[in-house]
Amino acid sequence: MSNAIISISGIQKEYDNGFQALKGIDLDIKQGEIFALLGPNGAGKTTLISTICGLVRATAGTISVGGHDISSDYKDARNLIGLVPQELTTDAFETVLNTINFTRGLFGLKSDPEYIESILKKLSLWDKKDNKLMALSGGMKRRLMIAKALSHEPKVLFLDEPTAGVDVELRRDMWKQVQALRESGVTIILTTHYIEEAEEMADRIGVINKGSIIVVEEKDDLIQKLGSKELCIMLTEPLETLPDSLTKYDLTVSGTMLTYKYDSRKEDTGITEVLEAIKTSGLTVHDLQTKQSSLEDIFVELVSAS
Repeated sequence: MSNAIISISGIQKEYDNGFQALKGIDLDIKQGEIFALLGPNGAGKTTLISTICGLVRATAGTISVGGHDISSDYKDARNLIGLVPQELTTDAFETVLNTINFTRGLFGLKSDPEYIESILKKLSLWDKKDNKLMALSGGMKRRLMIAKALSHEPKVLFLDEPTAGVDVELRRDMWKQVQALRESGVTIILTTHYIEEAEEMADRIGVINKGSIIVVEEKDDLIQKLGSKELCIMLTEPLETLPDSLTKYDLTVSGTMLTYKYDSRKEDTGITEVLEAIKTSGLTVHDLQTKQSSLEDIFVELVSAS
């Protein structure tokens, strides 16, 4: 992929006890996209991110970031990366501003008060700049971790479960901030347990399970390709069981609701035949509506099949 900022080829990670955490992963991340990496606990999400960031050494394969090999050209590759880990590790007695300035200095960059101020303002931390970290709320500490990761002006930002343990309102606020970062040219890779987070923000989605990437797709294409549709048929009278004449169709019944699953990609969805059969069976239809599978439905389906 010519516009890839991260190229991963044949990455494997096997631990001393023989456990294979990553099994030959190939993946390109496009410059300027938001890429969501989904997978159940233990699927390999954090191991993959740690390997790309050079924190875990791969057993085999290559990774380049902005054209720099993460093994042979570690410093230049790592300078392009900002990482917001799951665990919040901070010096409780340091101030917000000193923490951010110190992190920038670790990457060998000169002081830039204007840039640091702009980051803290974007993350609604400027008015807390002189506060000690121990006085910050959990949500503020998460924002601080993002500010630290951005302190050296990275081109790529990794967010490992960025909104874990954060309330819904703050989560949505952070989504807006992440979108704004992408608009400023930062490529963002996020792992998340919140399917709605990927559905809200991602351009592309990769699903990892048992150390292997099982699908990588544009988000909208993934939903369209794998998302079966449901026709919800509301009846005027409730049913306890389906009439015999309808048992051959993929119908489920719950009170006054009949649900018919169909594949929207097929030319013949079977809807006309089902509705005719319902009418013939003597049932009266009150209303109809269709429902698309959510990303969560698709994710569960993919993981259970792999």
